[in-house]
Amino acid sequence: MPLDQETLEHLVQTVRRFVQERLIPLESHVEETDAVPDELITEMKALGLFALSIPEAYGGLGLSMYEEVLVAQELGQTSPAFRSVFATNVGIGSQGILIDGTEEQKQHYLPSLASGELIGSFALTEPDYGSDAANLRTSAVKEGDVYLLSGTKRYITNAPRAGVFTVMARTGTVEEGARGVSAFIVEADTPGITLGKKDKKMGQRGTYTCDVIFDNVPVPAKNLIGGREGQGFKTAMKVLDRGRLHMAAVAVGMAKRLIMESLSYALSRKQFGTEIANFQLIQAMLADSQTETYAGECMVEKTARQLDAAKNITLEASCCKLHCTEMLARVADRAVQIHGGAGYMAEYAVERFYRDVRLLRLYEGTSQIQQLVIAKQLIRDFERT
Repeated sequence: MPLDQETLEHLVQTVRRFVQERLIPLESHVEETDAVPDELITEMKALGLFALSIPEAYGGLGLSMYEEVLVAQELGQTSPAFRSVFATNVGIGSQGILIDGTEEQKQHYLPSLASGELIGSFALTEPDYGSDAANLRTSAVKEGDVYLLSGTKRYITNAPRAGVFTVMARTGTVEEGARGVSAFIVEADTPGITLGKKDKKMGQRGTYTCDVIFDNVPVPAKNLIGGREGQGFKTAMKVLDRGRLHMAAVAVGMAKRLIMESLSYALSRKQFGTEIANFQLIQAMLADSQTETYAGECMVEKTARQLDAAKNITLEASCCKLHCTEMLARVADRAVQIHGGAGYMAEYAVERFYRDVRLLRLYEGTSQIQQLVIAKQLIRDFERT
């Protein structure tokens, strides 16, 4: 049930204060140490940030998609490392279970994910099959009342922290493509699971990804999501629709922060006897960034309302992900340009954001995958008319 307007405003303001007073002051610390302080994680749990999207019946806050994107915009205005701590519990780490899991699976896992006691992770991407996820090679062979999983997953967000994985594995033949993919809930302490070393990335320090290797890992048949084989790819796509919309909202939030950083600098930096904010070419960059950000904000909030109304938003979610992440890249580039030489220096937030935002055009489906999704959906819709 949607929150009343007063409660929603209170939630958004609470998150905004937390971002401004607790998270932004520690951004440099996280960048230097490559870790989010434990005391902050405890505060995140107390605020319910791990529980945003999980229904109240399972211990969560049960936000609607519209409410979630408003919160995501606030969380986007600081280092992505903070959101990454609980992001998989809110999104891909819980949504597969929530959307297609059995009631027993939901009752068993969702309350622990909502409290933050358990960290969820989503294992889809493989070394040779990232965007081509329908052809993944991780296998799941049934023997009695267990499935034996074997294969390698790559760039798995929060894998080093995870207590449970949602794993996409092939129960059918390669020729079956997407129809042969199933989804499993795999507990991280199951024998046969090995984690690779933590990836060193261009940006987003404090966020963790690594390979996850499955070597004949025994998974109880009851942990097949939904209790049905061959539904895994459909589950993954449903999860990604929500994830892409959430990520678009985060991109809007990051763009807002970059605009504020650009304004602050332009109003304090003087050249030729006046603040550079008085220069028309600086104003043009600020205006372009604000216009594109506002367009993204409108797209995201409208699409979120459509999802809440139970409409199919696959095309619209891809439009949001494509526009907002590409827009963010342009806003970040302008922010560095407005800062001039200072924008290339690590002491300014825009230098870190410039590196951090680059990943948003890659995960949850690259920009090129979004273009394909959009174009194919347009063609299908046209052919139906």
